[in-house]
Amino acid sequence: MAETVRIERRFRGPPDSGNGGYVCGLVARALGGSDCEVTLHAPPPLDRDLRLEPEGRLLDGDTLIASAVPQRVDLGVPPPPSLADAKAASDRFTGWHHHIFPACFVCGPDRAPGDGLRIFAGLANGQVAAIWEPDLALFEGDTLRGEFVWAALDCPGYFAVEEQARPALLGRLAVRIVEPRIPQQPLIVTGWPIASHGRKHQAGTALHDADGRLLAFGRATWISLKT
Repeated sequence: MAETVRIERRFRGPPDSGNGGYVCGLVARALGGSDCEVTLHAPPPLDRDLRLEPEGRLLDGDTLIASAVPQRVDLGVPPPPSLADAKAASDRFTGWHHHIFPACFVCGPDRAPGDGLRIFAGLANGQVAAIWEPDLALFEGDTLRGEFVWAALDCPGYFAVEEQARPALLGRLAVRIVEPRIPQQPLIVTGWPIASHGRKHQAGTALHDADGRLLAFGRATWISLKT
């Protein structure tokens, strides 16, 4: 049976559409939330009822917004920096100086603590990295909700390919959640470039705990905006 979902304005990326990673995470729930790939077909609208079908299609009336397919996600994940080095990397976050969407739920510097995720990934030994401290409101019991794991694995990938991609939007995201019970503690988020071909740019992202244990990882395709 189809489920009605609503993307609240809080969860925006661009000013008038949902953050790509968050929306992909919502759609992925239909297929179990892990080892699947979600493609965004149209900007996800805010503050209105959408239909999530059991096979993983998100629709706004007759308009296909996103679709998910099962896919085993395999990716070579580089070792993360230390907690201290990841924290220092945020000082090198390019979004402090210029940000295409400064109110983005995941990486927007205009978002207050407890409102946005405030993941500010900056350069750290060939990748980008940041510290993320998930707010208690993002948990269901003692488990971090899957859509917020997917969201955290979104924007750091863009900053890993920012130099090649310039302004870009998420087109596709595939995620494997390795540890379903992600703790409420400071986490290390990383991103690294994989390949670029024309306007398409692939990036990897990962989430580790403070001891460097891999919790989740993703592979994203970013599409450069036409200028």
